[in-house]
Amino acid sequence: MTRTIASAAIALFVASASVAAAPAGPASTDPKAVTAGAYTVEPYHTRVEFSVAHMGFTDWYGDFANVGGTLQLDPAHVEASKLDISIPVGSISTTNATLDGELKSDQWLGADQFPTIRFVSTKVVRTGPSKATITGNLTFHGVTKPVTLVASFNGAGVNPLDKSYTAGFNATTTIKRSDYGVKTYVPLIGDETTIRISAAFVHKAS
Repeated sequence: MTRTIASAAIALFVASASVAAAPAGPASTDPKAVTAGAYTVEPYHTRVEFSVAHMGFTDWYGDFANVGGTLQLDPAHVEASKLDISIPVGSISTTNATLDGELKSDQWLGADQFPTIRFVSTKVVRTGPSKATITGNLTFHGVTKPVTLVASFNGAGVNPLDKSYTAGFNATTTIKRSDYGVKTYVPLIGDETTIRISAAFVHKAS
């Protein structure tokens, strides 16, 4: 029994050492090392999630996919960066097909009349080594208003699968949907809408 316990302990120690020695991944978290230049959204690993209060009982979630757009980035001059993101309204998903159809209708988002949500930056301010605020114009449901994203840098490096140089960021903001004319069931369903973005950008070779 003692020999068995000792063998198990040695095996556990070796496994733990192997995990500790494993590489963290291809992405560097050093923002100064990011390759400058033009980037495009990598849509397959970019998501835009939103949440609203549901009758005060729960937070209700959904997201958008197939995001497109561009990023112009120079880590030495972050304030000169430019971001232009487009989100197809028809890609909305809540895991409930019936509800998805309702949200695409004129009662809510009006996907046929307003097929795209767009954010275009107007100002970038560095707030920390890996953080910045990105102010810009959000066009949603036919209305354009200024919005500020609180953004953070995740990491950048060569994707080992497709060999593309990729940079990743997270960003959050909160809007009132009624400001954009989406007033259905307010206040029963929350007006304040939290938006969370996890975006991957691929560097465009010159």
